[in-house]
This record gives sequence, C-alpha cells and structure tokens, in this order.
Amino acid sequence: MFELDRIIGISGVLCAVIAATPAAADDDWRANYTLYGTPGIIDMPTAVAPADGEIATTVAVFGDTQRVTFTFQVLPRVSGSFRYSLIDTYDRSFDLQYQVTDEGQYMPAISVGVRDFIGTGRYSSEYLVATKTLGTNVRVSGGLGWGRLGSLDGFTNPLGIIDERFETRPDDSIDTGGTILSGQFFRGDAALFGGVEWRLNDEWTVLAEYSSDIYERETTLIGFERESPLNFGIKWQPRDAYQLGAYYMYGTDIGFAATILIDPTTPNFPSGLDTSPMPVGVRAEGISAAATWDNPEVETASVDALGSILAADGFRLHGAEVVGNTLRVRYENQRYRAEAQGVGRVSRILTQVAPVNVDTFILEPTRRGITTSSVTIRRSDLEALENEPNAAALSYDRAIFSDAAGPAPAVEWEDPTPAFLWGVAPYLELSLFDGEEPIRGDVGLEATFQYELRPNVILAGAYRYRVAGNRDEVGSISESDLPDVRRTSLRYGAESGSGIENLFMSWYGRPGQNVYSRASVGYFERSFGGVSGELLWKPVDSRLALGAELNYTLLRDYDLGLGFRPACSGTDCNSFVGDDYDVITGHLSAYYDFENGFQGQVDVGRYLAGDWGATFSLDREFDNGWKVGAYFTLTDVPFDDFGEGSFDKGIRIEIPSDWLFGTPTRDTSSTTLSSLERDGGARLRIDGRLYDVVEGGHQGQLEENWGRFWR
Repeated sequence: MFELDRIIGISGVLCAVIAATPAAADDDWRANYTLYGTPGIIDMPTAVAPADGEIATTVAVFGDTQRVTFTFQVLPRVSGSFRYSLIDTYDRSFDLQYQVTDEGQYMPAISVGVRDFIGTGRYSSEYLVATKTLGTNVRVSGGLGWGRLGSLDGFTNPLGIIDERFETRPDDSIDTGGTILSGQFFRGDAALFGGVEWRLNDEWTVLAEYSSDIYERETTLIGFERESPLNFGIKWQPRDAYQLGAYYMYGTDIGFAATILIDPTTPNFPSGLDTSPMPVGVRAEGISAAATWDNPEVETASVDALGSILAADGFRLHGAEVVGNTLRVRYENQRYRAEAQGVGRVSRILTQVAPVNVDTFILEPTRRGITTSSVTIRRSDLEALENEPNAAALSYDRAIFSDAAGPAPAVEWEDPTPAFLWGVAPYLELSLFDGEEPIRGDVGLEATFQYELRPNVILAGAYRYRVAGNRDEVGSISESDLPDVRRTSLRYGAESGSGIENLFMSWYGRPGQNVYSRASVGYFERSFGGVSGELLWKPVDSRLALGAELNYTLLRDYDLGLGFRPACSGTDCNSFVGDDYDVITGHLSAYYDFENGFQGQVDVGRYLAGDWGATFSLDREFDNGWKVGAYFTLTDVPFDDFGEGSFDKGIRIEIPSDWLFGTPTRDTSSTTLSSLERDGGARLRIDGRLYDVVEGGHQGQLEENWGRFWR
C-alpha cells in the first residue's frame, strides 16, 4: 500500500497554510518558466497558466543536460510545448498542460499535465499540481507525479483504487519514438513534489523546490551525480520580454536558463508606422472631383488619376467604372496585411475622387489577379461615421459582402510599373533539430524575379549562392524501404553551394461563382518539379471551404539544375536504383474558420512516397498577424517503416513583418519546428495554394480585422 500517512501529513500542512491566507492570485505576477521550458518553479511544474497566446522559447543547461523548448499558450487553460534536448543523444518531445481550475480566494489553481507524451519517453511523466498565492509575493505549489516525477520515494499509485492496472507502468515506448505513450499515463508508482516562489520585488524572485525526479537515465548514461532532492534558484525579469535564471541543482550542479517571451496578441509598435490615411471627402465641401464621368475622356482621365493616387498608398488599380450612382473599383492591396485596412483606405480615397452623384462604392479586392470578394459601402456612411467613437462596428454592420465573380470594370488602368521585377538580397537558411546536429545553416545571396504575363498569370523563380555554412556536412542517411522523397533533402545544393530554388508559372482563375482555380508547372521546390492543378470552393460568407488538388511530380537532381533524377531507395542511397521516380499525388481538403482566430484543415489523399493517409492541422491567427499552429500526418506506412519519429508532425510559426518593423507590409517570415523530416506523409510544397490566397479577402477575415478599417 502507498504511504497514506505521509500524503495526509504533507497535504494537511499545505492546506493549512493555504487556508490561513485567503488571497487570490496577483494578476501582475506572470508565470515562471522552468529548465524544461514550461510553467513551473525550477524543474517541477506549477498550476500557473501563462497569458493567453503567450509564446516562450527557453534555452536551459545544467551539467551535461541541454534543453531548448518552445511553449505556446494555445487557449487560456491549455499550453503545449515542443522540446529538443541532449542527454546522451539528441531527443525531441511534446508536452501538454491543462488548468482545471482558476485560483480563487480559498481555492488553489489546479492543473494536470503530461511530459513527453509524444516521443521516445525519456522524459515521460504525468502530474497533478495545485498552486496558491499567499499574500502578494509568495506562491506555493504541491503535486503528485508519475513516471519520472514518481521515481523518488515512490509509493503505490492511489489510482489503483479505481483499477489495479494503474499500479504498474508498462514500457510501451519504441525505438522510433514519436507515438503517443497513452499506455503509461498516470500508471506506476506516484511521488510527491512541491516548492515555493518568493517575489522579492518586481524583478527578482527566489525559488526553492523538492523534486521527485531521481534522474536515473542521466545518472546511468552521462554520469550525473544527484545528491539531494532540493533545488534552489533565483530569477531575474527586468522586462516582460525575457526571464533569466540561475540555479543550484540536486546538490551538485549549477544550472542556467534564458526565456524569451512574446505576446502575439499585441502589436510590437502600438501605434504603427503607417502613413496617415486620406481623410473622408464630404461632398458639401466642394472637393475637386469631377461632377460626372459620362464623358469618355473625363472617365479615362479620372481613372488615371485614381490609379496614381491609389498607387501612392500601396494599391494597384485594375479597373473602375461608374454605373448610375455606383462606382465599382477592382484593385490589389500590395501593402497592408489586413485586407480590411485596405478596404478602409481605398474607400476614403474614393470619397475624394468620385463624382458627386455617386452614392455607393463597390470595392473588389484581388489577390494574384483574381477577385476575392465584393464589399459594398454607402458613401454617406463614410461621411457620417469617420469621427464616431464606434465607427468600426457601425461601418461593418452597414457594409454588404458578396462574391465578385463578374466581369472586370469597363475602364482598365494602364499600370506604369514594370511587369518584370527582380532583386538580390542576403539569405539565412536554418535546419533545426536534426538527429545528428541541432543546427545546420547557410548564409549567402538570393536572386529572385517575378514576371507578370497577366495579373493572374505569374512566372517566378529564385536562385541561391551559398557563401558560408554547414548544411553540406550531411552524415549517414538512415535506411528505408520507401522512395527517397525527403530523407536526403539536405543534399540538394550541398556540394555545389548554389542552384535554382524554384522556377514555375502559375495561372489563377474564377471558373464560377464561389469557385477558384490554379494551374502550375515548373520546379516548385528544392526537391520536386512537375505539374499541379487545384480547385477551391469557398463562398465569401462561409466558414467552410472545400478543395481538391492533383499533382504529377518528378525528383530534381541534387545539383539544383534543370535535370531530374531517379528515386533512391533501399540501403544504398548513394546510387540510383530502380526506375525513374514519378508519382501522381493529390488531396481532397476541408478548411474551417473557427472563432477566436482558429483555423482547422484536413487533407486526405496520396503523398509523395505513394502512401495514402490524412493530415490534420490547427492554426491560431492573432489580430496582429501572428500565426501559430500544429499538424500531424498519419498514412498507411507502418511506424517502423517510417523510421525515427514514427509519423510526420510539427509546429509552425508565421511572423508578420509589420509586427517586427512597424511599417506596413504583407511580407511574413515562417518556420516549422518538426520532429524529423522523413519520407512518409510528405506533401508537395507549392507557393500560392488557393486557400491562402483568397481567405484573407473573405468575410470571416474581414470581420476579424475590421478594427483596422479606419487606420
């Protein structure tokens, strides 16, 4: 039986202290991040939940243990973490924590969590923890742990009362890792842990904890000496953007941790560095707009003037026409990330140049030459609402959103900007979390070009020249019976140090109402070229979209030239075996725009290695453009054949450049934190898939960003 007296004694002391100080949590006291990069004290977890949406990246080291952890507060009560660590070898793991209750006057916050629930199981553990704030500057936590957190002075699992199978913990981890270790959850011996955080002032916090982790693996494999279950530390946080900590660990070692904190719910530059929008022109003020566009010469001159004014504010006019008392304008927003901000700025410009008899504006924003929506706005509403305190809400309620699949406006604008654009800029490419090397990277120069045959027909390409880096230091390639579609991806351009990154042509269209199309041909990415076609059904006012894609692909040569190569399979990936590789892949896709910025996606079909399966994705996009998401792919490839990681999965992050620099731009930077790149579940990478092109101009995204309409 478990040691009931000890549990009752420790729990009784904790409860007595909590009851004696009926204080609620201090809202200004942010979560502390541990050496595991998750909310906690030093090594042990707490029930404190970070702010909704908070992103934390922690680098921690003590002894010969090194950890890099990315943590995201997915929901107010749910946090997820991806960790890359070095014990005896490099290892990847995922964590989840759920806050069951908030802290109240007498009630502590309570959380339940799992560490390394997808991975090799080296950190596999589960816990139930409670945290209470005493006064304003002390937080105490105590909990019950299983797995590694139940390895010191463990006692019989109290959950055995429910089912005796909880009393034993099977080892269901596998060599390839990456599977959900559900057979171990909350099983085996349990142990107690706890600690205290004492805030000295706004910057300094003293930490102490009792750890229930015996560190058996580290002691056995890397000679770690653990002489005490007590850890002590101090944390310094002079700014909200980072935390620094120093610790005395287990009676033998010194540890350090640095955490960078990002709040993606707020802009980096609160007021932004946008230029002031043009004021609304009120017709009674006698502005210098033409009285009518009935005369063809006046109409052409007015459209030319409108095109020049729009171009100065970052918009490209495709055409305009006046029919009765309605002015219809088709344009492309080339500067502002939120399409709603573009709609607002174009509307203001129209009040300055439209004939005085025009009462209604129809705005048709486009992307890649295809219209994404039609927004109808009454001119009188703009004149009346510009300076109202609730102007954004009122203007949205009065706007009308619909499809814009009709013909182009009668008068086209002759865009004086060149159709051929090119540039040369430095690049930095990083390959993270490789099984043999944590960081590989190249720096060099990249030349890019884009030639617009028509607004909806684009020829684009990129060529890179490596100046320095270690991405060419490719080690041994693991064996696999699958075609080599991703396994040797680091070899592309590794020896030559230069080559064609991509070179393709895409044609976008509107074959019908609510229907969009894309046809592409060329070298789509570093590994593959071929032909691709896509259709998307997406009504402007619908949260649901359905798509279909079909691709015929070939493997490119490693030198990143214009040639293709056979597939490499089997044990010798330095020689070409078998017939030339080519494969037809395709997917049926469903997209759904949930509330609170969440977007879900399911893709079902055939992947590049010929395997069949599905990819599940969930992303959260914030008002300021940050996007954080996760995905996983399951196919008919057995876990053992897939290799290390068992199946494809990862976390992806997209950062808007206007958040970084404050100046308006549609550019973004993105990265994917994946457990490993393998052949199973691999999908073709194509720039400009339809949902990404049109979704920003539809009603759901316009509504979420309508607060920027008047900016």
